[in-house]
Amino acid sequence: MVGATRGLLFCLLAVSVTYVKGEMFTALADMERLVYQESDMVAALKQYIYMEEARLDELKRIADDFEALTKKATEDAESYLHHPVNAFLTVKRFLVDWNRVDELVEMSFASDYLSNISYHRPYFPTKEDFRGAALALFRLQETYKLTASDVADGIIQDTKDSPTMNALECFELGRVAYEDTDNLHTVMWMKEALKRAQTENPPSIEISVVLDYLSYSTYMIGDLKEALRLTEQLLDIEPDHQRGHGNKAFFEHELAVISGQKGDTGDMEEDETNKVQDSRPKRNVPEREAYEALCRGEQVQMTPAREKKLKCRLRHYNRPFLYLQPAKEEVVFDKPKLILYRDCISDAEIERLKVLAAPKLRRATIQNSVTGNLEFAEYRISKSAWLRDDDDDVVMKISKRIEYYTGLTMDTAEELQVANYGLGGHYEPHFDFARKDEVDAFKALQTGNRIATMLFYMSEVTAGGATVFPRVGARLVPEKGTAAFWYNLLKSGEGDYSTRHAACPVLVGSKWVSNKWIHEVGQEFRRKCGMSEDR
Repeated sequence: MVGATRGLLFCLLAVSVTYVKGEMFTALADMERLVYQESDMVAALKQYIYMEEARLDELKRIADDFEALTKKATEDAESYLHHPVNAFLTVKRFLVDWNRVDELVEMSFASDYLSNISYHRPYFPTKEDFRGAALALFRLQETYKLTASDVADGIIQDTKDSPTMNALECFELGRVAYEDTDNLHTVMWMKEALKRAQTENPPSIEISVVLDYLSYSTYMIGDLKEALRLTEQLLDIEPDHQRGHGNKAFFEHELAVISGQKGDTGDMEEDETNKVQDSRPKRNVPEREAYEALCRGEQVQMTPAREKKLKCRLRHYNRPFLYLQPAKEEVVFDKPKLILYRDCISDAEIERLKVLAAPKLRRATIQNSVTGNLEFAEYRISKSAWLRDDDDDVVMKISKRIEYYTGLTMDTAEELQVANYGLGGHYEPHFDFARKDEVDAFKALQTGNRIATMLFYMSEVTAGGATVFPRVGARLVPEKGTAAFWYNLLKSGEGDYSTRHAACPVLVGSKWVSNKWIHEVGQEFRRKCGMSEDR
């Protein structure tokens, strides 16, 4: 009987869309040009409005809004995009608002305008970019414990001139979550959209539309009583809403069934009508909690005995090149041994690396542990480029510097990887070395496993973006010009599982890094082997 009744439930159907693979949201370096591109597009739109201003009042209003936004953005595009809401709204404007402009223009003789604007359209963000930007905001919410109200009001850290979102923009975020079957974020953002729509005059989105999504998603997380209340509120506004009537009948039936079950069993410890169900993919919960806590700055405190092992000193490692300019070495964690090299890369070198990397930036990949193939993953959002030593003198100098500092040969190291993290850019917990079951991981290189990692921080990050080691509670905060170094393998050649690490989502700012993965072949006489588990 219950199964048959379930067929009466009318649900919202997401429109089937074939997404073009969008990658713009994965690097803020690419999104910066959108700010300037949008400014050019506004200029073209203004020219058209002057020609037909008498009958294009609505277009003029939209254009003025755009002009105000782009004027502010172009004053300092990088700082403007550092705020994740600005970055999201930039993508949103291209995908939603500019389409509305096209609709209005097509009502008139606007061939000149459409010809002008069509030049920019191939460079627009895609629907996949829009989805990626929305998911990034959800990720920031989860990691840094931000409410939907916080994000919609732009209350993220101590940012100035914070952008705000209206009810329609909150609804659009909620709809992305809905289409991703992420019911918890759907409810969060539909509630925020409802709250804002009820205070707007006129509302930017119909309240009944928000209630339609909110009531169904509330049911999907297991709160039947609230789903029924919201559906009744919907029917008060639109008494002839067909789906609303179908859902109301279903919710009432389900509540009656549950009420009957409670009567049969005497007393149930939990009210099944309010049992919230998380529809999102399950992850390693303890590690996830440790990772997110470290991202928020909840670092594990070391004992005094362990702190005594930490050192800060100038070192030349008996290498003539470093006698006059020794390495500023700081041991910041003992197990695993994490070393920071301060002021080890100059601003000029950083800018040169960015220039070299910019035309080569591609969405970062991960290596499939089963097939050994490179592929995209939702848990790594950034763009990267690979630079060879012979690409430029600066790249060669950095490789030599790593060799001087670590004493390891670069002959078998991988190329220098330069990466820029996009909106909410992150890389979830992972190992740099290949585990025993990943026999084909570096087979093509024939250089053995990754023995060590050198990671250069090439930008200051306003908030977020830390490198964290969730198994041991270590946390490294990005500081421009500083590099982090650690061994991935123990002296026995076994992998050091305490080096499992992650790049926290960038909350505010842009994060540039470069890294060198050093392999074990050729290091036989440079790092002594041992049978113990020493690092």
